Amino acid sequence: MKLVLFAGFIWPAKPCSVTFDSWNEAKVMTTLRRIIELTIKRADLARLKSIAGSRTEAAGRVERARMLLAYRKDPSFYAVGQALGVHAQTVQRCVERAKADGALVALDDRPRPGKEPTITPEAKTWLTALACRKAKELGYPHEMWTTRLLAGHVRKHGPAEGHACLSRLAQGTVCKILDAQEIKAHKVRYYLERRDPEFAAKMAQVLCVYREVKILKKAAAAATKKNKKPSDAVTVISYDEKPGIQAIATTSPDLSPEPGVHPAFTRDFEYKRHGTVSLLAGIDLITGEVHALVRDRHRSREFIEFLKLIDAAYPSHTAIRLILDNHSAHISKETNAWLADQPAGRFEFTFTPKHGSWLNLVEGFFSKLARSVLRHIRVASKTELKNRIMAAMDHFNENPVTHTWSYKLDKAA
Repeated sequence: MKLVLFAGFIWPAKPCSVTFDSWNEAKVMTTLRRIIELTIKRADLARLKSIAGSRTEAAGRVERARMLLAYRKDPSFYAVGQALGVHAQTVQRCVERAKADGALVALDDRPRPGKEPTITPEAKTWLTALACRKAKELGYPHEMWTTRLLAGHVRKHGPAEGHACLSRLAQGTVCKILDAQEIKAHKVRYYLERRDPEFAAKMAQVLCVYREVKILKKAAAAATKKNKKPSDAVTVISYDEKPGIQAIATTSPDLSPEPGVHPAFTRDFEYKRHGTVSLLAGIDLITGEVHALVRDRHRSREFIEFLKLIDAAYPSHTAIRLILDNHSAHISKETNAWLADQPAGRFEFTFTPKHGSWLNLVEGFFSKLARSVLRHIRVASKTELKNRIMAAMDHFNENPVTHTWSYKLDKAA
């Protein structure tokens, strides 16, 4: 029997006698071979390809995107269904909806009939306002809400506030209501308040010093290129303290890595504390040399000891400029009294703004030290910790690295 395509269906070419079984077979073939012309815009096509290869999209959206892409290449419901492991009718419904509503709309589920929501908008507003308050304000020992605690509070007090629909509120419903308002009452995000009214002016002063360092570096490089000694009239040191470095000892020996057994060093969970030490360090921003002291504390006397250290490290005619924060030891009576006895112009301090320690380049050096030396360190005593930190300073000074500030440097006043 010869068949022809007409109006999107396959029909017999001329009247003929067919048996019941052959007619059913032709009917199935007609259903499976129905063709729908599907046109997809270029932008929608790119989006479909992205969704089809995504690992984070919902599984249903990914599957429908693959159906539409496969049908675009081979317009056969049966073939697409066989390739993707779904029924041909599922493919047909997806394609029909894509043609009627658009390819991207067809990826989402249709709204399903269900029970009308019983939680009123007023009740949701009251719950949201409650979530925006701290739990401790309502007599709980908790600082912040948990969804379980909030749901229990709402069930208990909601009816008395005129919201009887909240008497059987579930924890999951609380999550949905808060998610719709993009409120996460169980989380805390930190911010930094500017408490220094002269923040911009002080930042500009620090940036001007960095710009001067840039000029001094170029002059030193030019002198070295001409086989001349660089000028030592001025040096700039970025200084800060790193307190609270813990001297922690192991209670059992570490186990070395063994192929096929454990790939990393294995350490006993228990440890012993020997106290803490403070690192006082400054980086010469022109040469990259690190000056450091390790002491038990970081008071005025330790800071003065550091100043004496760098005083002895440079010629008497060199002007030493320090960039440092507003720690009390840097402006104490003891520090000012010692500075008053020094030659005029020997030391000059440039203070970073309050809450602006990130402007100090030495912070990057401390980060490098913490990641490469102090991380996972174990010692038998505070003395060993001090010796190893100073050994790390010697190691860094073998190949000094000049730290450079470039962010907003050109905008310095």
